[in-house]
Amino acid sequence: MKRLICAVAVLASVSVAGQPAKAAKDPKRSLSVRKALDYLASEQRRQGYWEANGGQYRVAMTALSANAMACEGSTTTRGRYSKNIRLAVDYLLGLARPNGLIGYKNDYHYTYGHGFSMLFLSQVYGEEEDAERRAELKRVLTNAVIFSASAQTTRGGWGYVSAKDGNDFDEGSTCITQVQGLRACRNAGIPVSKKIIERAVKYIQDCTTPEGGVQYSIRGGGPRPPITAAAIACLFNSGEYKSPYAKKLLAFCEKNVWPGNSTRRQSGHWHYTHYYFSQVIYRMGDEKWKKYIGGVGQDIIRKQSASGAWKEGHVGPVYTTAINATILQIDNGYLPIYQR
Repeated sequence: MKRLICAVAVLASVSVAGQPAKAAKDPKRSLSVRKALDYLASEQRRQGYWEANGGQYRVAMTALSANAMACEGSTTTRGRYSKNIRLAVDYLLGLARPNGLIGYKNDYHYTYGHGFSMLFLSQVYGEEEDAERRAELKRVLTNAVIFSASAQTTRGGWGYVSAKDGNDFDEGSTCITQVQGLRACRNAGIPVSKKIIERAVKYIQDCTTPEGGVQYSIRGGGPRPPITAAAIACLFNSGEYKSPYAKKLLAFCEKNVWPGNSTRRQSGHWHYTHYYFSQVIYRMGDEKWKKYIGGVGQDIIRKQSASGAWKEGHVGPVYTTAINATILQIDNGYLPIYQR
């Protein structure tokens, strides 16, 4: 009997993939996530989309909200939020243009929606079991990558719209969105030219100040902690953990982004910052992650409303709820783009 008990204990400590089983999650965090995702489910329109305040950013809000649900483990065919995810996929696929853009041409920030859609749809693509739908996802993502390549500026960055539509304007945050979307596609098996990523990384490096902060754009503007956190997340996606450049950016973030330091909610970009910084810290191992999520996670949960939403910021509760729900679930490990 003792041998049997020991054998069961050993098996319980190992997952089916042969990896150590995940530690039990804080029940308060699990409850917070459930409330948040249920709130998002209630806010989804019957056509499949979500939107920010004033009906804005439908493409980006749809990709971010559905991605938060996919972090829970649901897919288009299985799980509590399968119907929501399926409707979101249908909506985004329906917005795929002949030139590869996922979104609306008259949206003056369409590269955000396009980048987040590449990220989300590439995660769904890896789990899609229906051959016809998988082929459609592959076609849309392949064309989306081609569009991103054509939208890149002469300096290697991206702006709020394509280089052609925006007179070759570029800036850091949209560049990061494109890079992570492209990395997600490449990881899913969609062809992405290495040159596109290399030019983008060079652009980000050219935006970096001597102290390790990434500026708003190549034209200056001073170091921005949110963009720096996003930049290092993209470097980590590429496997650059120990390069001198990555270490330089990380040192800046640990000084300016780590909970309790100078990046405050009042900056207006707290959620954006920690959406990316949480990905960085999770990849640095359990010790760092436990300390980080113990502080940030409690702070997030404490500010959640009774409806399950977070109502901070000017973009609206759908945005902050999708971002916070994703942060609280980074360590679930269901989506390849967030895995260690």
